Amino acid sequence: MLSSNRIANWLALVIALAGEAVWLGPARAEGPSFDCRKASLPVEKVICADPQLSAIDALVAKAFVGFEPAFGGDKRKIARALIADRNACGQDAACIVSAQNNALQTYGNAPSWVQDYNIALIGKKALDIAARHPGSPDQPLPSSIGQCAFTHISELATRLGDDPLETASPEAGSRAGFTNDGVAVSYDREPAWPVRKSATPW
Repeated sequence: MLSSNRIANWLALVIALAGEAVWLGPARAEGPSFDCRKASLPVEKVICADPQLSAIDALVAKAFVGFEPAFGGDKRKIARALIADRNACGQDAACIVSAQNNALQTYGNAPSWVQDYNIALIGKKALDIAARHPGSPDQPLPSSIGQCAFTHISELATRLGDDPLETASPEAGSRAGFTNDGVAVSYDREPAWPVRKSATPW
């Protein structure tokens, strides 16, 4: 079993690499889509204080302009729901970038660097929670965008669960089951997963 310190160090490395990918990516758009001098909501103040979130907000506004909903959906109603999701995040930057990434995916224009930044912030949030609550019992599955939950691995297998992960081919993918009934699936074989053991914190 890996120690909590090794897991934390491994996650910190992943987050650092993801952060590097964000900062080394293409030039960012100007942003945000609103006047920061008039920002009144907590979410708007967080967006204004973070250049990456500002750029993402500008991308969302630009993507909305070219968005045409499938099956005759109401464009403004969809946008209002996505903005409500973002605003519900308050000052939680990981939640905000997850909501904005969801909006970009809905509008059909989600650059890969936004996903990288999303992963980095969620990973940082998970590390912060784990540091504040060492040895925590399992928490229920998250119920909204940007939430994190502490749990443990209950099983590791291939994506379809038919071969031992340690000997499976790369095409078999990876599947991790968690003690809070969550599941993570990858179509690729995740190289770090075979070395993890059941009951390892996640």
